[in-house]
Amino acid sequence: MTLTKIIAAVAALACSAAFAQNVDVKNAWVRAAVPGQTATGAFMTLTAKDGMRLIGGASPAAGAAEVHEMKMDGDIMRMRALPDGLTLPAGQAVQLKPGSYHIMLMGLKAPLAKDSSVPLTLLFKDAKGVESRLELKLPVAVTAPGMPAPGAPTMNHGQHAH
Repeated sequence: MTLTKIIAAVAALACSAAFAQNVDVKNAWVRAAVPGQTATGAFMTLTAKDGMRLIGGASPAAGAAEVHEMKMDGDIMRMRALPDGLTLPAGQAVQLKPGSYHIMLMGLKAPLAKDSSVPLTLLFKDAKGVESRLELKLPVAVTAPGMPAPGAPTMNHGQHAH
C-alpha cells in the first residue's frame, strides 16, 4: 500500500469517527438473556446533530444485530425488521425502547447475564450515503436501569398516611 493510500484510509476513518460522534447516545442497555434464549433487544435514546438513519449494528455477542420495530396491529403485537433503517431527524431524540424500536440481537452466542456488558457497534448512513460506526459497551439489565423488574411489586404511594 502506498503512503497516499494509507493517508486516505486514515482520513476516511477519522471522518467516519467524527461523523459517528454526531450521535448522542443516552440510557443504553441490553435486556438480559437466559440459557437457551437466542435473541434479545438493545435499547437507548439516540439524538443525531444532523439527520441520518440508523441502518444496523453488530456485536460479537450475537450472529446479527438488526433495527426492528414492534407495534400493535389490531390486538396483535407484531415485530418486523426495518431494512431501510430508522430515521433520526436532526436534533430530535429517538427512543429505542421495549415494545417499539430497538436493536434486535439474534443468534446469541452465550447467555447475557445481568450486570455484565455487551459491545455493540451501531451503523449509520447520512443523506449522502456515507456510512459511519459508533462503538458502544452496553450494560445488561433485566429492565431499563432505574425501572422495576417485570413482575416486581410496585408501591402505591396513595395508601400512605402522610
